[in-house]
Amino acid sequence: MTKQSVATQEAVTMAVPAYALKKSLLTMVDLRVGQHGGRLVPSLESMRASSPTHRKAPSFHSPDDPDRLSWMREHPSALSMFEDIVAMSKGKKIAMFLDYDGTLSPIVEDPDVAFMSDAMREAVRDAARYFPTAIVSGRCKDKVFNFVKLEELYYAGSHGMDIQGPKTPTETKTVPFQPAAEYLDMIDEVSKALLEKTKSIPGAKVENNKFCVSVHFRCVDEKRWVMLAEKVGAVLKGFPKLRVSQGRKVLEIRPTIKWDKGKALEYLLDSLGFGNSKDVLPVYIGDDRTDEDAFRVLRERGQGLGILVSKIPKDTCASYSLREPSEVMEFLQRLAEWKRVSSKGRSAV
Repeated sequence: MTKQSVATQEAVTMAVPAYALKKSLLTMVDLRVGQHGGRLVPSLESMRASSPTHRKAPSFHSPDDPDRLSWMREHPSALSMFEDIVAMSKGKKIAMFLDYDGTLSPIVEDPDVAFMSDAMREAVRDAARYFPTAIVSGRCKDKVFNFVKLEELYYAGSHGMDIQGPKTPTETKTVPFQPAAEYLDMIDEVSKALLEKTKSIPGAKVENNKFCVSVHFRCVDEKRWVMLAEKVGAVLKGFPKLRVSQGRKVLEIRPTIKWDKGKALEYLLDSLGFGNSKDVLPVYIGDDRTDEDAFRVLRERGQGLGILVSKIPKDTCASYSLREPSEVMEFLQRLAEWKRVSSKGRSAV
């Protein structure tokens, strides 16, 4: 490489925000790492990139940080832009789609105790009074329902591979859908194999989410991350119909079928009668890489709003941002109050 090309490359690198470089790094790493049975085994760099820590947050908090300023121009706060957002809904029906972990509840070390607050539950309940509302989570549907405990919502568990409509005193609305039903026994088998294979790694936790398996490494020493990924890859070598993807300090094992949170969003919109409608404004709020599939669907439709929950700059297809679950709660509260007041005003005319 010539000095001129090196200088040019450095200039380009300096001009690209750090959050955008993270995506490029992740792509390059995934193409280089070793394979087990045709699947890519995550490297330490890609696991770090998908699992930002709070130690990286302070620069984003600085009002003068250039990355923060650039990112906020592209993804302004949904709270500061609230009036613009409700203006977009004029003549349309808002439909709400919410991730759970990191969106309605804080990220915690033990996923079994990721409880939402009573105030957040009330905010979600108020929103559901005015807008069809769905929880779209990587969690098992029954598990996320036990966290949320609101029967009037739609639930899409296992990254949208297990969908159920609201329950009423007499019936359940007919939208149940399980596109990966044939994988149930396989998921159970791989979950047991992963439990056995990873039990020697302190802090590793295997969570069977019915149609997918989550291997959490939030409590695993970073020095053991690669070892954990290799053990997961060794197990998956015997399951060619499953694949591994990454989230925030979690490896997700899912069927290779073309189904994700974006597909679940489309299915729910169809079930609500909004499949090809221009009279709907879907709003999807999430914090993880798996939510990008839903953000991407909204962007491709040219209809709807994606809101990323993050304290640090991330490459995203979302249009707006919120910093943490407390801001999600405030956004839902304001949305419900706006609808209550506007509905009351129309009824008085």
